[in-house]
Amino acid sequence: MERACFIIEIKPGLELEYERRHEEVWPDLLAVLAASGVRNYTLFRRGSMVVAYCECHPSVSESFGRVGRADVNARWSQWFEDVIERLTDSEGNLLWAAEVWHQDLSSQ
Repeated sequence: MERACFIIEIKPGLELEYERRHEEVWPDLLAVLAASGVRNYTLFRRGSMVVAYCECHPSVSESFGRVGRADVNARWSQWFEDVIERLTDSEGNLLWAAEVWHQDLSSQ
């Protein structure tokens, strides 16, 4: 399992619209995410910045590769084009955040 974190920049003034569109994530997208090994997918918003976190089984590259090839992901992404300011760098890669520290405290 690998943890993944990336940043999404929402167009100013469309923060609540971004949240509204996540009130009911499409069931077929959820199915693709689950079948691709994505777990514990969470979005946090501060102003127009969204921090996305998830756990990928067995790896980030394999899970996101599978999701990226799914038609429903393309449709979901297209639906958000008018809301998202920036999601990728100039080469089309997600704006990944590097993991700095992790400690499993469940046994403490």
